[in-house]
Amino acid sequence: MPLPSEHRAAHAAARTHARKIAIEAWVLALTLLLCGAPAVAQAGDCHVGTYALADGSIVDIGRTDDGLRWRDADGRTGKLTDGDGGWRSTFGWTDRPDGIVVKFGDCRAGTIDFGGRAGRAVPYDVRETTFESHGTMLHGRLVLPRGRAPVPVVVLLQGSERHSARDFDPLQRLFPALGVGAFVYDKRSTGASGGDYTQDFSLLADDAIAALHAARRLAGKRVARIGFQGPSQGGWVAPIAAGRERVDFVIVSFGLAVSVLHEDREAMEFQMKLKGHGPDVIARALEIGDAAARVFESGFTEGIEKFDAVRARYRDEPWYADVRGNFTWILLPLTPDQIRTEGAKFRWGTPFAYDPLPTLERLDVPQLWVVAGLDVDAPSGDTVRRLDGLIANGRPVTRAIYPSAEHGMTEFETAASGERVSTRYAAGYFRLMADFARHGTLRGAYGAAQIRGASAHDAMIARPPR
Repeated sequence: MPLPSEHRAAHAAARTHARKIAIEAWVLALTLLLCGAPAVAQAGDCHVGTYALADGSIVDIGRTDDGLRWRDADGRTGKLTDGDGGWRSTFGWTDRPDGIVVKFGDCRAGTIDFGGRAGRAVPYDVRETTFESHGTMLHGRLVLPRGRAPVPVVVLLQGSERHSARDFDPLQRLFPALGVGAFVYDKRSTGASGGDYTQDFSLLADDAIAALHAARRLAGKRVARIGFQGPSQGGWVAPIAAGRERVDFVIVSFGLAVSVLHEDREAMEFQMKLKGHGPDVIARALEIGDAAARVFESGFTEGIEKFDAVRARYRDEPWYADVRGNFTWILLPLTPDQIRTEGAKFRWGTPFAYDPLPTLERLDVPQLWVVAGLDVDAPSGDTVRRLDGLIANGRPVTRAIYPSAEHGMTEFETAASGERVSTRYAAGYFRLMADFARHGTLRGAYGAAQIRGASAHDAMIARPPR
């Protein structure tokens, strides 16, 4: 999502345009970081998989909504577009060619030429399944490294997105490439799974537990250890599930240890600071955010007039263009009537005021929290302070901060417009999670990760963030 304009004139023009398309913008914006659409068959699907290259490295080929994307175990990545002479790669998520050309053999051959390096598809033990949660049928897939030896298994949760995890989550192959099994499933209302879309953390936690049972049943004696990995919104869900069903570990990736309401407030403060605004301006911006929070928490039935009055008070201020937050910005271009009429369509059961700290304080399961230091939508400052408090109190928590990463654990470039464009995943991120799943400890260095907590004594980097 593009950042707001830094200039009053540009904001005024954008505001006028936004009012003309308010309903359409509302439908798009209210997805709350949902991404993608239901998958359809497309060119290149038969090439999806992990390939072992002649130099000993691995590269994973996965689907995107309009093509293919490659990723390696260290986090490098590029988008592939089919053309004359092969599939051509661009650097990260930019449009710049990176010089890599990929050629695939016949679909049945399972061969690849990746930038001049030959490779062959890595075979996995794969089993599809269905399982039930609260009367809803969900579809899942177990992916294990070939063989009979016991391996750790990670049950992959999702964030707030609405696309099929079985189609798009690359961890279902990257983990097995690193010796760790994965169970991926389409959460309710996505992919092949039934049910209605929800952000009810408790219901989603029960779904995750049902997925855990399915993974245990399919993997049988091959399960050495088993636990959850919850990205983004899944970071609220995974600890709830782990408090209800015993697991060996929990991994949270770019998730939060604060409430959804707190997320919006902290995001707004962090974003305004990045724009160079001082405490007085930030305090006024937070008034807008607090008024918006009441509207969301009430299910778009209360606080609308107050929100309208607060934003009207500041609408002509030069800093108003920079007001965003995690969800406050959604309401800014809408009239009170639009909020009332359209808001009713997007009541997803989001527990805006849910505070995860009591759950985390009671949880005895070893936890790894992987945090993005420059996350503007879900800033990590207060989450890190809470995690460090848990660590100081002897809880089994380890936190790893990638100081230059944003949401999604990607590094990025910043365009002249202020828009961020991701270039790669943080180096060491995939291996960090795989090692924790495998051992419950961290061994060695993991790129720029700054690690502290229960497992830090096994890591070479064990220092607080600068």
